[in-house]
Amino acid sequence: MDLKEVKTFQAILREGTFSKAAQKLNYAQSTITSHIQKLENEIGFKLFERGWEAKLTDSGEIFAKEILSLIKHWDFVLEQSKAIEKEEVGTINIGVIETAATVLPSTISQFREIKPNVTCNITVGNTDTLINLLDSGMIDFAIGGKPYKENGYSFIHLYEEEISVIFSKKYYQDPITIQSLHDITEYPVFIGGENCLYYTKFEEELSHLDSKPFYYTVSQILSIPLYIHNFPSIGVVLSSSKLSDNIIKVPLELKNPFIPIGIIQKKDNKYLSNIKKLFLDLIRDSFVRE
Repeated sequence: MDLKEVKTFQAILREGTFSKAAQKLNYAQSTITSHIQKLENEIGFKLFERGWEAKLTDSGEIFAKEILSLIKHWDFVLEQSKAIEKEEVGTINIGVIETAATVLPSTISQFREIKPNVTCNITVGNTDTLINLLDSGMIDFAIGGKPYKENGYSFIHLYEEEISVIFSKKYYQDPITIQSLHDITEYPVFIGGENCLYYTKFEEELSHLDSKPFYYTVSQILSIPLYIHNFPSIGVVLSSSKLSDNIIKVPLELKNPFIPIGIIQKKDNKYLSNIKKLFLDLIRDSFVRE
C-alpha cells in the first residue's frame, strides 16, 4: 500500500471533496482520482460513491476508521524516528563504581537541561563487573579503576583514589597499636570482594608478609565502616569514602596505594553518538570541579 495513496485518501476525508483535496495537496485532480483508483484496486473494493460529494461506501467507512488509526501511528513513528536522528530522545547506559557514583546526580541534572528526553540507566558495581557489562554490550561506557588488562579498552584518567585503612575509635586505644602492615594481620579485615581492583592492590601490599589477615568481603565498599564497630577489626576502604567521627584512618605507609579512576570504553566503539559524547564531556567537567 503506497503511503501517497493513503495520504490522498486522508486528505479527501478531511476536505470533503476530491477537488479540495487536490488543492490542499497541490495535485491535479486527475492525480487524486488515480491515487484512489490504485488504492481501490489494491484493497479490492470501492471506497467512495461516485459523485460531487466524497461519500464513503459502507466498506469505505470501515476502512477509514482503521486506516486513520494507522496513519496516526505512522506519523508518531516518523516523529520518534526524526527525534532519534536528531538525538533528542534515546538511552544512555552507564556503569560506575560505588565511590564515583556520588558525582553523577549533578552530571545528570546538567545533561537533562540540554537533553530532557534522553534516559540514563545507571549500574553500580566494581570495575571487574563493569568491564564484563561493557563486553556484553549492556553499558555504553564505565567510570571505574584502570583495568590491569588494557587490551581492548581505552581509559581516560579522571582522578585517583587511595587505599585507606580504618579502625573504630571504640577499639583503637592502648594497648592496641597498629603501626605497620604486619600489625594488620592480627585482626579480621573487612574489604571489598576479591574481584575488586583495590582488593588486588591491597593483596599486593601484603605479598611480602609471612601471614595474611582473615578477610570478610563486603560488596558495598561504602558500608564497610558499619561493620567494624562490633569487635576489633580493620576496614579497608577508598579515600573518598565518607567516615563518621567514630572512625579513624590508620596512618600506614603503603608502597602504592593509588588507583587511577577514569572513563573506560571498548576500543572498537569508534562511533560514539553525540549525546554520549556530550554526557562524557559533562562527566569530565564534573570531576575537574570536584
